[in-house]
Amino acid sequence: MAEEYLILHGWQNRRPEGHWQRWLAAELESRGASVRYPQLPEPDEPVLDDWIAALEAELRETDPASLVVVAHSLGCLLWLAYATRRAERGADVPAARRIVLVAPAAGTVLRGIPEVAAFAPTLDCATARDALAGSVAERGVVVACTDDPYCPEGAEHAYARPLDLDFVPVEGGGHLTIDDGYGPFPLVLALATS
Repeated sequence: MAEEYLILHGWQNRRPEGHWQRWLAAELESRGASVRYPQLPEPDEPVLDDWIAALEAELRETDPASLVVVAHSLGCLLWLAYATRRAERGADVPAARRIVLVAPAAGTVLRGIPEVAAFAPTLDCATARDALAGSVAERGVVVACTDDPYCPEGAEHAYARPLDLDFVPVEGGGHLTIDDGYGPFPLVLALATS
């Protein structure tokens, strides 16, 4: 099991009790892991630069060789934007050991929501794939549902295949939120600790 974890929430998420991310943090901490689960600034009207600054502040206190990042929804796009900026700056060492992207929202959907449109990916697949690969030491994984309203084309087609990530489907889980019934989420725990 990795020693360090960083959990990144999504849009409008104020880290509520009962959410699978809070459950995951408690499970990991009970196993002796160091867990960072920050409240990102202005979750209802996020500013990409502010979220990247908050992410970078969290990463300064971690060991990339032992860090697993678990991101949900807009948090996934935050990591992709961060990875892109790292690559543009010429970063040549990983920022984390591995990434688990849970229910990433599609760029087509994000562009239609003014509050989060800036998070929509703008790079071609090859550039995005290279940036993501450079940000982590190991191959990442996407966990998503086929009926996610925030990714109607399917996360396997929108993210896993073009970014060369493993894909783990979850049937009938929507956007994998607390409203979709995801409090405890043993699948993500298993993927994060494998």
